[in-house]
Amino acid sequence: MYQQTDILSIARNQPLMQEEMEVLLKVNRNVPGSVNYAILRYRRQPQWNINDTGVLVYHYEKNNPGANYLELKFCVSGNVYCRQKQTECDFCKFSTSPDCVEKIDSVDVLSFSFKPGYLAQFTRNNKQSSISDEVLSFTHPDSFSRQLPLCGKTRTAIEGLLNHTYTDTLENIFVNAQTQILLLYSMECILEEKETGFICKFLANADDREKIIKAREVLLQHIGEPITIKALSRKVAINECYLKKGFKEIFGTTIFDFYQGQRMEHAKYLLYDKGLSVTEVSLMLGYSSISHFSTAFKKHTGIKPCELLLH
Repeated sequence: MYQQTDILSIARNQPLMQEEMEVLLKVNRNVPGSVNYAILRYRRQPQWNINDTGVLVYHYEKNNPGANYLELKFCVSGNVYCRQKQTECDFCKFSTSPDCVEKIDSVDVLSFSFKPGYLAQFTRNNKQSSISDEVLSFTHPDSFSRQLPLCGKTRTAIEGLLNHTYTDTLENIFVNAQTQILLLYSMECILEEKETGFICKFLANADDREKIIKAREVLLQHIGEPITIKALSRKVAINECYLKKGFKEIFGTTIFDFYQGQRMEHAKYLLYDKGLSVTEVSLMLGYSSISHFSTAFKKHTGIKPCELLLH
């Protein structure tokens, strides 16, 4: 019989009797220099006693920097998997009958692994560093793991990853955004900062914080069609000064650097996963010339676009 500790060991990648566990969904994606993530959905057994949980693992080896990584792991239950695709179901039994034969209770295990090169874009260049800055820059001297509470915001992000309907390039943009949201919330958990600690006083207002977060979503929607800060501020109904200052404080980077970083992460996906040419990706991301795109790509990743294809 599987006990609660056995389910938690899924999230910690400890050995399990995998042959007794029915896998309903398996997703695994690996892009060099970016986040590696995996989603495993298991059929839930009646005897399983499960508490939803999250774990942050910081692995640091001083004499072997190539082995350093940060990992987020989540195990959530109570979700329902439908074997029938929505497009193939004229009248969804799941929503009308508790005895629907297509309905399967599931346990979902998600893991996200980040390398130092990817996390470096989120570090702040200031003299006063917090524990999150040390972790993201891999200057914290000791490995550790910490359990993460699954708050409403974290659950919403996980739910989005499990149930979104995006495909191809839109899926990549969405998954990348949700992954960074989970990273943000996890850093908040280990910091345990209070909302009153904002430098920008207006961020104490929940509505203004939501506008800043909304601005981030709008930027992600304009990966291939650059939007000005003036237009962005109008879309989220906040003045430009507040937008720039609030964005920098919440996300630890400027609007421009964040947007460029997201474009280059999407460029890696288009080049490596989709097999598009440098010329095609340059056009899709709205660059006026291939050389401008190549320069921006190398500045963000350390390699030229054509070199990524050799990995």
